[in-house]
Amino acid sequence: MSIRLRLTLLYSGILVCTLVIFSVVLYVLVARFSLQWQERALAEEAAQIVTQGEFRLTVIRTPQGKVAIPQTFVQTRDLSGQVISRSINLNGYELPLSSQGLTALTNGPATGWLEIVRTDNGRLLVYSRTVTANGQPVGILQVARPLADLDQALAMLRRYLTVGTVVSTITAFFVGWVLAGASLRPINRITQIAREIGQARDFSRRVDYDGPNDEIGALVTTLNEMLTELQAAYQQVEHALQAQRRFVADASHELRTPLTTLRGNVELLQREPPLPLEEQRAILADVAAEIERMIRLVRELLTLARADAGLRPRLEPVQLGSLVEDAVRQAQLLRPRPVARVRVERDVVVRADRDLLYQVLLILLDNALKYTPEDGMVEATVVVEQGRAGIAVRDTGIGIDPAIMPHIFERFFRGDSARSGEGTGLGLAIAKSLLEAMRGEIRVVSRPGEGSIFTVLLPVEPASAEGEARAAPSLVSPA
Repeated sequence: MSIRLRLTLLYSGILVCTLVIFSVVLYVLVARFSLQWQERALAEEAAQIVTQGEFRLTVIRTPQGKVAIPQTFVQTRDLSGQVISRSINLNGYELPLSSQGLTALTNGPATGWLEIVRTDNGRLLVYSRTVTANGQPVGILQVARPLADLDQALAMLRRYLTVGTVVSTITAFFVGWVLAGASLRPINRITQIAREIGQARDFSRRVDYDGPNDEIGALVTTLNEMLTELQAAYQQVEHALQAQRRFVADASHELRTPLTTLRGNVELLQREPPLPLEEQRAILADVAAEIERMIRLVRELLTLARADAGLRPRLEPVQLGSLVEDAVRQAQLLRPRPVARVRVERDVVVRADRDLLYQVLLILLDNALKYTPEDGMVEATVVVEQGRAGIAVRDTGIGIDPAIMPHIFERFFRGDSARSGEGTGLGLAIAKSLLEAMRGEIRVVSRPGEGSIFTVLLPVEPASAEGEARAAPSLVSPA
């Protein structure tokens, strides 16, 4: 069942209940007030008959112009209930008086008694009262009037109320159907547009609405906001899929090269007759180097996969001074030349994952040592700026060409021939992913032939944030 039909039935049902209750109340009130008017009229007629000077229990004379003859019937009884006299229009018919009425009039305090009786010609309203003489009851006077006119008027009222209720309900149903359709038309249009957007996957499209800022306006606003979020999410997924495809292609290419080399070397070792011992040793050394390269590549790919899967670093206070000293010492062991030095003018505590930050520093120091001549210089400095702190790694190496600067953090990007060779092109991408997981940032400033400065910044631990204004400034350009 559609909302339009449910709303129409609801409107119609409410209207039917309202009209039925109104009709019943109106009918009951009209019937009651009409009957009360008839009762008062009979009581007044009875009083007029009793107070006339010629009234006798044995002879009924009605005052001219005061009693509605022939619509009013008059009858007298004695105190025992026997009929004494009746008006001519009764034609021998006896007005009834119940035993309860007789007892109430003769023995009780009541001076008047009303009864409604049913006859062959319809209902009859009978009013009975005592007649007194010298303060003592001597008989009973009964005045009656037929209720045919009242019953006919009430029956007509019932027909009018019934017909009015039916006609009003039918009219309300069709009017409610039209109004519900008009009210739901914008929603139907929104549904159609949403269906078209879903089928075409065109999340850049929006729902146009020029109506008031009511519930439908709020719905359109919410739907457009949702489409904006969906568009951003869809674009993000598209970019992620493209990056994943590019990553898989690059990883396949990087792994294919050492595997091809290994297969060629194994084929050389399987040749008959065997190669000289010196050549075999050289081939085995090449095999070991390629295996080490593959191990390093797989380890870096796993690190990137963890970062892409939503790496959750264990953030804790990390003292930069001791960390940078340990990292420089470890990097120097791997590459003794050129010499790297540490400059800590102010030790600062940041909130980071110590192991991940240590890995980032090793990547930056290894790159700096790799691309700096043996007579050059590499320096790691603790820096503080605007509520954040970190480490700047400065070298006097070959620098980075401005044309490739925007791509240095891309995966498997190794730049020009001067920077190609033993690397996998994943180091800076790993460093950037790990820093983003720790809510940090990495920046680079470089000049070809003069050197580069890679600056890592992280949130400062609140307990150590005092005195940042006196901290050492960060390096902004190569010396």
